[in-house]
Amino acid sequence: MAVDTAPPPFPSFREALRVWTKIALLSFGGPAGQIALMHRVLVEEKRWIGEERFLHAVNFCMLLPGPEAQQLATYIGWLLHRVKGGLVAGALFVLPGLVAIMALSWIYVLYGDVPALAALFFGLKAAVLAIVFHAVVRIGSRALANPARVALALAAFVAIFAFAAPFPLIVLGAGLIGFFAAKAGSKAFAGGGHGSSKGPIVADEATALGVEMPAHARTTTGKLLRIALFLALLWLAPVALLVATGAGTFADIATFFSRMAVVTFGGAYAVLAYVAQAAVENYHWLAPGEMLDGLGLAETTPGPLIMVTQFVGFLGAYRDPMGLPPLLAGTLGGLLTTWVTFMPCFLWIFAAAPWVERLRANKALSGALAGITAAVVGVILNLAIWFALHFWFARLDPWRAGPLSLDLPQWASLDPLALALSAGALLLMFGLRWGVGRTLIVCALAGLAVGLLR
Repeated sequence: MAVDTAPPPFPSFREALRVWTKIALLSFGGPAGQIALMHRVLVEEKRWIGEERFLHAVNFCMLLPGPEAQQLATYIGWLLHRVKGGLVAGALFVLPGLVAIMALSWIYVLYGDVPALAALFFGLKAAVLAIVFHAVVRIGSRALANPARVALALAAFVAIFAFAAPFPLIVLGAGLIGFFAAKAGSKAFAGGGHGSSKGPIVADEATALGVEMPAHARTTTGKLLRIALFLALLWLAPVALLVATGAGTFADIATFFSRMAVVTFGGAYAVLAYVAQAAVENYHWLAPGEMLDGLGLAETTPGPLIMVTQFVGFLGAYRDPMGLPPLLAGTLGGLLTTWVTFMPCFLWIFAAAPWVERLRANKALSGALAGITAAVVGVILNLAIWFALHFWFARLDPWRAGPLSLDLPQWASLDPLALALSAGALLLMFGLRWGVGRTLIVCALAGLAVGLLR
């Protein structure tokens, strides 16, 4: 049922600042929870933006690489208060997580070997494993609506699990399949975005923004190009400088996470599959179990789950500090990672926002999104199995046969306590339908108990 009331007064920048700060501090629960929080505050409570425009904005942000919740905040902030509003909304969305992950990264490298803290992280690994498997089921139930999408998800899983296919290639292939299928009139990849809200529908005309693009948000193509060029320079100039000066690990961090920012469609769990494939196996910045630790930290702090990349950059620079004190190098590595991860998000929004209506009406682009989302289910399943094998078994043996590339577990190295704790975490999430927060707390306490037994 639509909410039929007079529009509220247009918010001042100061009022918007308070609201964006509140959203940033409460943005737990991954992109789904964060988008739901923004919907409740901005659509239902404040009525700054209407239901239809909000959903169009969500679907637009899903078409972009990077964290869709942070980009949604940036876009709505831009609609309300131009570039200044977008910068503040997007930066505030990241800031609490940046500070929290940085502090936890320091604690991790300084005290991670303390038995009590190691036991705590052991429990968190089990919870994170259950969370990732739950993400497979949750995303798959929405994205795999027909046999064609299921087949694409299975193909993506086999490609990355059995043939070590690069994540960007999988995204590109899935996007092209969905794009051309939709362009040819196939219904298999029709509709790639979010559905409507289950709550009361707030009509666009009953909101502060109204129906039309506000006058202050209208701008010329030339001005947009200048803004986009400036943001591109802010993003890429430090990368070019580090590469030109041969900055070793810092140059690797800058180039790798810049590439990641361009191809990370499908949300944080898909990003983790790409990071795990490269940061662990190619760059050797951290071990598989430490990836689980990083995701556990990101799950317990506000902000995008993609903030786990800051933890990866921190550890990479901490362990190869290029002559700097390790903690300083780690801090700079973490900040550099966050910079090259999120700066492109502002670029995508400010460069493409004026054409959002045209983009959302394009059925072929929606088909590309549906194809990518289906493939991402297979990629996340690979991530879940990869995490499980490295958590449950102390040793894996590589097996190669032509293009096939598998890591087979040594059954003698199975850790029964890790397996039992994982089974308990899966029971909490799937059997008792517990949320992420409660599962993390209980598993962390169970890890401490296991540590005492050991």
